[in-house]
Amino acid sequence: MFIAGFPAGPWGTNCYVVATEPGAECVIVDPGKDAAEGVAQVVREHRLKPVSVLLTHGHLDHMWSVTPVAGTYDATAWIHPGDRHLLTDPLAGMSADTRAMLPQLLGDSSARWAEPDDVREMADGQRLQLAGVDFTVDHTPGHTEGSVTFRTPYPDQDEVRELMFSGDLLFAGSIGRTDLPGGDHPTMLRSLRDKVLTLPDDIVVLPGHGEQTSIGRERATNPYLLELAGGDSAGRVTRGL
Repeated sequence: MFIAGFPAGPWGTNCYVVATEPGAECVIVDPGKDAAEGVAQVVREHRLKPVSVLLTHGHLDHMWSVTPVAGTYDATAWIHPGDRHLLTDPLAGMSADTRAMLPQLLGDSSARWAEPDDVREMADGQRLQLAGVDFTVDHTPGHTEGSVTFRTPYPDQDEVRELMFSGDLLFAGSIGRTDLPGGDHPTMLRSLRDKVLTLPDDIVVLPGHGEQTSIGRERATNPYLLELAGGDSAGRVTRGL
């Protein structure tokens, strides 16, 4: 399996390019602000053809470039119906501070927000086979109403069962914030309890921000997961847009 990841834009959002091998079709996960150039470089260097864009949720720092990326490669954009409205009105998911930053972030750009031409919705438990890669969709609301994670088998190493693209659900040592429109902390904790703590330790987590981790590492050290499991909960910090 081929995976390339890079942080993009002022929020350092991780964008991932996933394919079975160089020279094949590929899937783009979470193309945020300034991600289009990085995607183009990976695609060019490894002779890839993007066919789908997967969005873990509808916050602008994860989907700023979804339309130019999908449009450039004639790719399909996938999002959960709980966040479908944010493709139409991304400001609805922003904090007041982030909305105030928009003029600076846009600079001299006169481009208006537009949805991709081909948008499809996905459901909890759905299996998507895209570019020859199998993805399992887990609906994990809390950060937003339509937040999801994607799990895919990782056959290249015996000690790694799956990869999990966790968006802003789970980070190394933290979780996503829940104080933005559509966020809800009790719902986030249920998602972590039902969709994270039930997973095997050997799943590698590729988060929306920061370094990669694993389910086992987070189960043992993440203060939020420790609290859910009845352990210590000191030093908690949330992250995200």
